[in-house]
Amino acid sequence: DDAIVMLENIVRHLEQGKKPLEAAREGSKEISFTIVSMTLSLAAVFLPVLFMGGLLGRLLHEFAVTIGVAILVSGFVSLTLTPMLCSRFLKAPGTGRHGRAYQASERAFEASLSAYDWSLQRVLRHRRATMIVSAAVLAATGWLFTAMPTGFLPSDD
Repeated sequence: DDAIVMLENIVRHLEQGKKPLEAAREGSKEISFTIVSMTLSLAAVFLPVLFMGGLLGRLLHEFAVTIGVAILVSGFVSLTLTPMLCSRFLKAPGTGRHGRAYQASERAFEASLSAYDWSLQRVLRHRRATMIVSAAVLAATGWLFTAMPTGFLPSDD
């Protein structure tokens, strides 16, 4: 997520007509505090899992360490490597040609965007039916939650 936020901000500067190096420098300077905040707050969410006791704590300890380290590394990469790569590889909009694979993916994206627009228009035209179906799905989910057997570990054979 961090690298995406950094990349989008640098692209925004490129679209304003700045050169790639200048866009990377200014874009990363603008957004670095936000990325540090996002990274630290997301990593902090997994700290309590490290101090959990019991069986669940032992099961989730490695998970919390792995996710926490991955989040911190992601933040570091987005603050260091991403701006450098953007300054080297990004070009101003409209300066490059696109190949067949890009054009095919654009057609697929446009088709999915059109399908989304069609379905959104249909849902907005039929608000009452949409709310009824949503309430029915919520009720069915609640019923399934109470009706299905639950357990932390499966029983032995």
